[in-house]
Amino acid sequence: MLFSSLVDYIDGILLEKFEDRPGIRKTCLIIALVINISILGVMKYADFFVGSLNAIPGVSIPLPGIALPIGISFYTFQTTGYSIDVYRKKVKAERNYFRYLTYISMFSQLIAGPIVRYSQVSEELRKRDANLDLFTKGFYRFLIGLFRKVLIANRLGALWDSLRATEGLSCLGAWLGMFLFTLQLYYDFSAYSDMAIGLGLMMGFHFDENFRYPLSAQSLTDFWRRWHISLSGWFRDYLYIPLGGNRHGKLNELRNLFIVWLLTGLWHGASWNYVLWGLYHGIFLVLEKFVYGHLLDKLPKFIRHLYTLLIVVLGFGIFYFEKFGELGNYLMYAFKLAGNRFAGPEILWIVGNNIPLIVVAVILMYPIFPKILSAYHSLREGTKNVWYLLGGLAATGLLFLCLAELTGNSFNPFLYFRF
Repeated sequence: MLFSSLVDYIDGILLEKFEDRPGIRKTCLIIALVINISILGVMKYADFFVGSLNAIPGVSIPLPGIALPIGISFYTFQTTGYSIDVYRKKVKAERNYFRYLTYISMFSQLIAGPIVRYSQVSEELRKRDANLDLFTKGFYRFLIGLFRKVLIANRLGALWDSLRATEGLSCLGAWLGMFLFTLQLYYDFSAYSDMAIGLGLMMGFHFDENFRYPLSAQSLTDFWRRWHISLSGWFRDYLYIPLGGNRHGKLNELRNLFIVWLLTGLWHGASWNYVLWGLYHGIFLVLEKFVYGHLLDKLPKFIRHLYTLLIVVLGFGIFYFEKFGELGNYLMYAFKLAGNRFAGPEILWIVGNNIPLIVVAVILMYPIFPKILSAYHSLREGTKNVWYLLGGLAATGLLFLCLAELTGNSFNPFLYFRF
């Protein structure tokens, strides 16, 4: 991280120094990009590429076994995005290295996002207002994230693990498992973003939203406007548009879309299932855009929502299983191709013993919090103060519940280590 940040810090200064020398500026940018992408490629994908070569008969190359630095994908995207923005003259180069390093190494969002652009925090790095009001808002946002991670995501993950290990899984049981994993992934990832945004506010930084209730989307296009927004925006602005976007005919647009989704899949992990997952989403997005999107818009909202959930849930089944053999076996259960039952006792066991958890998880995947906040702000001042006090007491209780869960339960997976 120190080396990558130093490369782009120096690159930014050189890009401004040679402002009237376009050839030198372009060379400086290319060198910085090559260095960053090479580091990411070696650290994250060396074993993947060597392992893929070893699949060729007669090839046996020892795996490098390089340890993956935590957060390398996130901070690599931030440093390269900074260099590109300086090259495009969208931001001024940062001359204070320690201020620039502060931007790169912000602990709250370093290892799980959101991907923060320099332009979003450049002014606040120099001067920001850290006050009690912002600290209180940040604390509540952090607590929401902690609640979603510890009391929802972790418990859903335990259910998914137990269901996945069930022998002779029924068709509905397999779909329930993929749905539970989808919920776990959503609450886990969005919770880290909530906590990062909350910690940022507590220190006077304003980070952009990274999730806007994506599981309430009514199309896959809508889903990707709401899911991991900072990543989608990064690929759009720094890859899709520079490739030409949709400006040079449909064939070029299709090429650009599939390049983006191939790399989006690969960004999520060094395994072929992530590539498959990226292309899977790319195919459905292309179909929505060019084939049946206009028909989809005419369907009732419930049908559109159900369609989106089915595609997303099946996609996260592909996302989970890194071995194609395991993926194939699981999908055999899901599509009732393994001679299994349509429904089995594992559904009653999982759902029956965890109704409160599942109901809360399903309800909160819809935009309930914004409606509660809107109702709160419409109250009269006296009534608002009462609810503010009750909210504070509830938050205190929730904090103690989360701490009790953390100290009493060893199951606390970090799903994003592979990034």
